[in-house]
Amino acid sequence: MKILSKEQIYEGDKLTAQRQNISSTELMERAGTQIFNWMHMRMQGAQVPIHVFCGIGNNGGDGLVLARHLVNHGYNVHTYVVNYSDKRSKDFLINYDRIKQVTKEWPTLMACEEDFPTITPEAIIVDAVFGIGLNRPIADWVKKLFQHFRASKAFTLAIDIPSGLQTDSVPENENDVVWAGYTLSFQSPKLIFFLPETSKYSVQWEVLDIGIDLEYIYKLNTEAELIGKQEVLPIYKPRKRFSHKGSFGHALIVGGSYGKIGSVTLSSKAALVSGVGLVSAYVPKCGYVPLQVALPEAMVITDENENFISNISFDITPSAIGIGIGIGTQDETLLAFENFLRENKAPLVVDADGLNLLSKKPELLALLPKNTVLTPHPKELERLIGEWKDDFDKLNKTKAFSKKHQVIVVVKGANTITVFQDKYYVNTTGNPGLATAGTGDVLTGIITGLITQGYEPLSASVFGVYLHGKAADIILEDFGYQSMIASNVIDAVAEAYIDLFKQPEQPQVSEAEQEES
Repeated sequence: MKILSKEQIYEGDKLTAQRQNISSTELMERAGTQIFNWMHMRMQGAQVPIHVFCGIGNNGGDGLVLARHLVNHGYNVHTYVVNYSDKRSKDFLINYDRIKQVTKEWPTLMACEEDFPTITPEAIIVDAVFGIGLNRPIADWVKKLFQHFRASKAFTLAIDIPSGLQTDSVPENENDVVWAGYTLSFQSPKLIFFLPETSKYSVQWEVLDIGIDLEYIYKLNTEAELIGKQEVLPIYKPRKRFSHKGSFGHALIVGGSYGKIGSVTLSSKAALVSGVGLVSAYVPKCGYVPLQVALPEAMVITDENENFISNISFDITPSAIGIGIGIGTQDETLLAFENFLRENKAPLVVDADGLNLLSKKPELLALLPKNTVLTPHPKELERLIGEWKDDFDKLNKTKAFSKKHQVIVVVKGANTITVFQDKYYVNTTGNPGLATAGTGDVLTGIITGLITQGYEPLSASVFGVYLHGKAADIILEDFGYQSMIASNVIDAVAEAYIDLFKQPEQPQVSEAEQEES
């Protein structure tokens, strides 16, 4: 799913009105009706107090359309106009007149804090104050209205975007923004739904299709894409009947040090379950026995040093290499890493201490093969790109870093974002159960394994992040957030693959319903 920018949404609205020969008012009617349908399907006429707060622009117009439909269907609805300016949009005024024609209880005009209504915790607040076009400072009394929403503890539903939130910046003060329990986003989600600093303003979100021209969306090149099952299915490479282990490559996992051999074990096993034909692990001598016992499917190559890697030398030709997990940052290891980079020609995935070694000696970045995959957690990313002001600054700096060094950066988080050149790929799978030791090593193994099998590095990154998160989602019911460990995730990768081809379950229809139809 494409994540449209504010400018692209405006252009889509304009183009849709032209191509479908409808007015902007009709498009607003369509949007407001979709919101009503969403609420009506869930509420079925329940007489819960609904407070619809409308701004005086087009977002407020959407709220007025919703309120009119709620009135016409007998809901317990109270409508308010947040009168923060003398200027009103044309479509707002049209819908303001329309709602006055269906009820004697005209919208209440609000102009100051004294106008705030009492809102009980069991009520529903619909936030239609500001949309994506907010371009003015918010009056203090309106900010206090947003705080009034939050203090009421009522369920808050935002239309398109929580009011006060911009599509491309982080608010300076969290009290200046509506905190929504749910956001109904028109046609496309907003990037701010997926960033650590701004996701809290909308606990859940859903996209409503308001009929934006499909050809326009299909041809559109967006900065960000949302990655789910439908996006990764075309990436999947089916296997031929007469394939053998040589058909799926030989992965090499380089890493480990005394006390950190488990990381290489996890990464190697993850590469195997991702589908590679062969896996070798390159570790210090202390890792030989643990790996041979824990993972008999892997071959083991040892460094001459007992406790850490001091010289990376092997006589195999790997299809791809994952390096850095548990490797440490000793001076001898740094030198071995540098010498390895100078000689290496294989596709590369760099994680953990491999990233820290790059940060320690940034000139080594020039030695990375084109389209090398880096998989940093936030602190490792900061060491690479420097400090950032906010999440948008972080993404912009990561994008610049990716372009400068021609690398793919997997920015790990609740919604892991793969950054390549000018593009963001926002993952939708995964859960807080992944916040445990070793899951990053597992991800490195999966991505290395996919590249080994012939997937392009970008496809391997996007697909690998999806599989990794989906495996965690599949086992969540069995382990919960607290008790999930990295080994559990590895064991569930097989189910994540199988899930790719599962069809949604069809609702059961009784015999009586069949006879009626």
